[in-house]
Amino acid sequence: MSNLNGLKVKDRITGFTGIVTGTADYLSGYKQYQVSPAMDKDGKVPDPIWYDEQRLEVLEGERIFLDNGKTPGCDRAPPKR
Repeated sequence: MSNLNGLKVKDRITGFTGIVTGTADYLSGYKQYQVSPAMDKDGKVPDPIWYDEQRLEVLEGERIFLDNGKTPGCDRAPPKR
């Protein structure tokens, strides 16, 4: 698989779905993706979960892009929306 950041995915084992919001590449070649789910019915956002690459299935839909051109870098606060 290529970079999945911003794509909606589903875990093939649990059925957990969400948007990929992070990627971890390890020296050994191992790759994991952080999957962030949508809000629940009470308006709370569940914690994201890290999944092994081979467990994920890409679902249909457009990739989400965030433009951080005005606030790049980890030393700056995230954009307010």
